[in-house]
Amino acid sequence: MTTTTNPTTTTDPGTAPSPVDVPGRDGGLPPATREHLADPRTRAVLRVQHEVLAAAREYLTQAQDCTELLLPVVGPVTDPGARGAKQVDIDYYGQRYKLMTSAILYKQAALVGAERFFCIAPNVRLEPLETSNTSRHLAEFHQIDVELAGAGREEAMDVVQGVVRHVVERVARNRAAELAVLGRDTAAFDAVLDGGDFERRPHADAVAALRATGCPQSPDAEIDWQGEALISAASARPFFLVDYPKGSRGFYDRESRQRAGELCNFDLIAPEGYGELCSGSERESDYRTVMARIRETGENPSKYRWYLDMVREGIPSSAGFGIGVERLTRWVAGLDCAWQASAFPKVPGVVAP
Repeated sequence: MTTTTNPTTTTDPGTAPSPVDVPGRDGGLPPATREHLADPRTRAVLRVQHEVLAAAREYLTQAQDCTELLLPVVGPVTDPGARGAKQVDIDYYGQRYKLMTSAILYKQAALVGAERFFCIAPNVRLEPLETSNTSRHLAEFHQIDVELAGAGREEAMDVVQGVVRHVVERVARNRAAELAVLGRDTAAFDAVLDGGDFERRPHADAVAALRATGCPQSPDAEIDWQGEALISAASARPFFLVDYPKGSRGFYDRESRQRAGELCNFDLIAPEGYGELCSGSERESDYRTVMARIRETGENPSKYRWYLDMVREGIPSSAGFGIGVERLTRWVAGLDCAWQASAFPKVPGVVAP
């Protein structure tokens, strides 16, 4: 397996790291594996996370009539749209394969066999070392991925909203003892459960607001991590960022037919400074458009041959999204860092079990 050549911080799995290496807000680096797993707070977090996953499965299966699928974790190509992260290569019987940074291409292809589905799967992204102090990045994480044939962006956002509300309601009802151990005030959930739709906020408006405060946010790029934390901290309830500029996301995000240069996509931003929980979009399924978009990125279409063959033969139009399990758990449980929501955390730049 090949990895990044960037320097890393190596920690002995049997010892806690030095306090001088502490990233994040208050969570520091993960302690030794046994210490982490035996910590009563970790045990409480893992029970909360179990409830998060059970609630998501319940809502998607029963309220949305979705089928749970098992998608690949290795393949000849993976999502090219993970900002700044390196992909991991493996030798797959003499072929150069990738570990999934996300299963987006397989999600589109799977629509040929299942019209509404979800999967919960691991992803590996060798994030830049500077992400070790954002409190929300992991090199290995899990996603709740959903794809809906024939859906548009609004339907996908409605489903995201439903998942989040159902998760919060079920955790608050069934895991009060664990939330008490973690010191999470469930009053923070009141604004989520009040019944009103989450706000839809255009990317351009968020950029303007950030620049007005002196934050140098580019209007042509995704909201950077500092800016995202600022707009998240200023909100009391989750909200959607929509209409990212073309070129800021992967070629599979559909460009608006009415507003050239804008994508039919969204992020869900958690309140209280926790930042992005979910990304999604309407998907581009027209073969010629997909080819043109790939070429615009400067990539060689031949590397996506199996996927392009599927698109050329016809795949349903769709919309979908991915919710970060550890990020969602972190917000619901009120944790300082995303690594606290993992039994075996992989912090960028730190070698760990």
